[in-house]
Amino acid sequence: MPELVLVRHGKSDWGDPGLADHERTLNDRGRGDAPRMAARLAGSGVGIERLLSSTAVRARTTAEIFGETLGLAPELDPDLYLATAETLMATAAACGAESVMVVAHDPGLSELASRCSGGAIDHMPACAVARFTWRAGSWADASGRAADEWSLDTPRSASGR
Repeated sequence: MPELVLVRHGKSDWGDPGLADHERTLNDRGRGDAPRMAARLAGSGVGIERLLSSTAVRARTTAEIFGETLGLAPELDPDLYLATAETLMATAAACGAESVMVVAHDPGLSELASRCSGGAIDHMPACAVARFTWRAGSWADASGRAADEWSLDTPRSASGR
């Protein structure tokens, strides 16, 4: 039963206009939201086997925080930096695990979340966590159709903001 957990990186710092996009770090809110969202996900009983992340600093840092909480080492993949929905799904499907978390960026992440939710999720805010489960036997069966079950958790819903 394939399960995909999508996490948009935490809120990033735009304070240094000379810093390359790939090198932007998390801001204070991002550093605060990531541990709270990771703890909420861990408390849900999720059993993630592989944690894949973009190489961008803000995504890598978010993945490291989630990894510490979930007991997983993030696997960095440069192809996930600003990846399309197709690349995100194909990478998850090809990694050889039934339950996969991907930490990445918009717009590809929101597009994939929309596809997997049958259009119900139109935007993944910073540090949002979306879970998708297919009753299909394999990733090939799951790819290209909406998940049988899905959920979305956001820092705003987690904190009452």
